[in-house]
Amino acid sequence: LCRGGLAERLCRLQNRERSAISFWRHQCISDDKILSDKSGVLTVKILEIFEECTIQVAICQQLEQSPATLSPEDAVINAEEPILKVLFTRETAAHLKSRPQDVIHIYPPWQKLLLQNADVPVIMNTYFSQKVLLSEHSEAREKTYGLTKTLIRKNILSLAQTFRLDDLDDKLHQGSSENQVPCAPQIHNHGDSKQLPLALSAVNDSLLEMVESQGAVGWRDVQVRVVIQRVYCLPAREGCRSHTQGNKPLCATLIANSDPPNVRLCLLVQDAYGMFSEVQLQSLSSTDDIEQYCRRWEGKSCCLAGMKILQRTTRGRALGLFSLIDSLWPPVVPVKVPGQSQDSEMMTTDLPPPSFCYILTVQSGEIHVEVDEEEQISNLYQPPAVHGLKEILRIDGCNERCSFWAQVLYRRLQTKHNVPIDQREILLFVTDSTLQNVVHGIPKVVAVSVTASCVLSVEIMEALSAGSRLVFFKDALWGNGRIICVERTVLLLQKPLLCSAAGADLSELTGPVRLDELDSTTQASSVCALRGTVVGVNESTAFSWPTCNRCGNGKLELCPQDRELLYCNQCSEVVTTPVLKMQLEVFLSCPSRSQSTVKVKVWHEISIALFVLLTMLLFLQTYEVQSVLGKEVGLLNCYVHSVTSHPNCVALEEIALL
Repeated sequence: LCRGGLAERLCRLQNRERSAISFWRHQCISDDKILSDKSGVLTVKILEIFEECTIQVAICQQLEQSPATLSPEDAVINAEEPILKVLFTRETAAHLKSRPQDVIHIYPPWQKLLLQNADVPVIMNTYFSQKVLLSEHSEAREKTYGLTKTLIRKNILSLAQTFRLDDLDDKLHQGSSENQVPCAPQIHNHGDSKQLPLALSAVNDSLLEMVESQGAVGWRDVQVRVVIQRVYCLPAREGCRSHTQGNKPLCATLIANSDPPNVRLCLLVQDAYGMFSEVQLQSLSSTDDIEQYCRRWEGKSCCLAGMKILQRTTRGRALGLFSLIDSLWPPVVPVKVPGQSQDSEMMTTDLPPPSFCYILTVQSGEIHVEVDEEEQISNLYQPPAVHGLKEILRIDGCNERCSFWAQVLYRRLQTKHNVPIDQREILLFVTDSTLQNVVHGIPKVVAVSVTASCVLSVEIMEALSAGSRLVFFKDALWGNGRIICVERTVLLLQKPLLCSAAGADLSELTGPVRLDELDSTTQASSVCALRGTVVGVNESTAFSWPTCNRCGNGKLELCPQDRELLYCNQCSEVVTTPVLKMQLEVFLSCPSRSQSTVKVKVWHEISIALFVLLTMLLFLQTYEVQSVLGKEVGLLNCYVHSVTSHPNCVALEEIALL
């Protein structure tokens, strides 16, 4: 609790109140008699007891001050004595164990409340109450009744009945008793859709209020207006496809088995009070749809209906989700404050970041999300802040979301044993103008790890296979010196229409791309440029194979018609001029790593004539390996497999940049 705040003061007041009540009851027990001071004491006899909203309500008749020898049975009810409605808290009721016909003394400071349009006064603040036990007969009766549990009627009071939501004609309370609340609300069916409750068309602006009022089962007849901050895909466990036409709301139909890719479209939304919620919609039929949803929906207001709570998650259980929420905090415009006037001066941006978030999902067969695509971008929307890679590498924090625009130079599928291909990480080596222009201290190329949980569209995969492309990385994760694409990270081929560059240098590359040369700081799973002198050749590992000169297929077959020619199944044509690839391991001496053994796996593409010549030289032993020793090797683009200190060795592989 905030020091000196209202909550702390209320807590102290409640503690003092409980202490005073306990002390008073202890005094009554130790004295073993009724307190002698009768000034202001209210004496009542209980006629009827029932429970309502955890409060015990006793219909009582006020008694005149009776002599000390008068027992409760002798307290005759006088018709002229006033009828009172006495309220006891749950704790007080458990202490008194009252029943009809019991006489109760209520000590100050009790209060009498006179209700408008009601003839029966209400007695409140009855904490200091005591049951009257005067005669032996009364004590025996108390012991006998104490063996049996008294059943107290509980009146169920509906909030819909309290606010008269079930009857617009105000007929609900007719015929009900003046001193008794009916156990169930009376519902009138008018048979006309125009006379449904007012809440049917009500649009709320608070996610928390909707959750508290509607519960976890589902929202009925109500909507909440929010702003779509982010659109992304998550891997879906159960298959269902969505169909969207034009500007119409998103509708969905559940299917039994969804063909891959089985991904779910999700929205990160924020209400007028700054609270976030993740809305998981039905699965997409194609991951290529994510780019159009990002362009059409992000920054727009929408109305959610028919939602149900899938989970209430916290910061400790969903670090990825809250890292994205933290990147959108604080709000760019003042938000409303719960429980305060919503005047402009009562709105603020000085609020702590959210500590919990509700995961919402749709109920099948209903219209759930209505996005007004014609509406202007909301002032609450925070577009991704685009930074240069050099600026990102200098961020001190951990688990920080970042967005950047980079050129993909090389991609590599991480090979791990016992891990399926679709669950392996992909390494994308990227650069931009901010890195290429750096002289020292910062690498010219950085690796971006794309985890299996990051959904990549088919368009992105095809573009990266075709060649080097500019890719926009939205909401990637930076921490511990690595950039990682995780859940809720989106890769796009086009930069979003709305993004803030914040003064970053986002100019495109003009000259050739340069890699960092191999040196003592080079680490495994990185790329570098290599130069050195050949000091050895591993002839036992050398091999070669022909590939198609059109598609690059490395699995050629003998042509059925002419066994001397090769045939490509992918092109369905005869390959007359195949390109032969050869793998050879060489050992280099590098000045930058003079103490290390540098082993490079070299891939060569050579023509058939040159390959035949080299083959003859090798196998006829007319080619001396010594003739290549001492030869200078120019700049080779390499991928670093491993760097070890015992033995001091660096294993590399020649690569071709996209």
